[in-house]
Amino acid sequence: MSTTMKFTRESQEYGRSLGFFDAVYGFALTMLIANIDVPPAAAWADLSTLLSHGVGYQILGFLISFAVIITFWRTNQDLVRRLRGFDGTTLNLNIVRTCLVVFIPFTTQGISDPETTALALPTVLYALNVALAILIQIAMFQVALNHGLSREPVHPRMRTAELLGALVTPAVFLASVPVALLYGGTPGKLTWLSLLVLAPLGELLVRRTERSTGATRPP
Repeated sequence: MSTTMKFTRESQEYGRSLGFFDAVYGFALTMLIANIDVPPAAAWADLSTLLSHGVGYQILGFLISFAVIITFWRTNQDLVRRLRGFDGTTLNLNIVRTCLVVFIPFTTQGISDPETTALALPTVLYALNVALAILIQIAMFQVALNHGLSREPVHPRMRTAELLGALVTPAVFLASVPVALLYGGTPGKLTWLSLLVLAPLGELLVRRTERSTGATRPP
């Protein structure tokens, strides 16, 4: 596909592409439930028996990936609202990112199965899956800005601050890879908890840059 081809916001192709991406996100979310195995009838006797069948790990994996995919969808909606349309490169990057999102239910199986959750490989694959998808999403928006597809001009300092803030999450997931390889899957996954502190710090950086430059992000 030519990088000069542009789907403007008013075009039918633009609306169809957004509809396609939204449908894929919905499909990926639906596929997550397939990772939860229905326990035998005897397991429903009480909560401890139910959890002993590994349902707790599976539900936790479901919730983590549900939050991840929803965050992808919401971020994509925010970024797309700031664009005048797609060209060939940005559309192709969206397709690659969507492919990685669809892969999340598969890697979720590894981190949520009681027999594999403590292993390093499932955590590594999941972390790489999520990190690469985020990096592709970041690349898509940066390419769109370089190609003049932004609806409003972006202050250089705001662009840098937003980029740094966006890189926090993939950096944490990538940092969990060596942790998992050295110490196991559980310590690797615990590394992700640092996002509870680091992600708000990234947003704080953006807000401070907004105040210091007088620039604002489009609604």
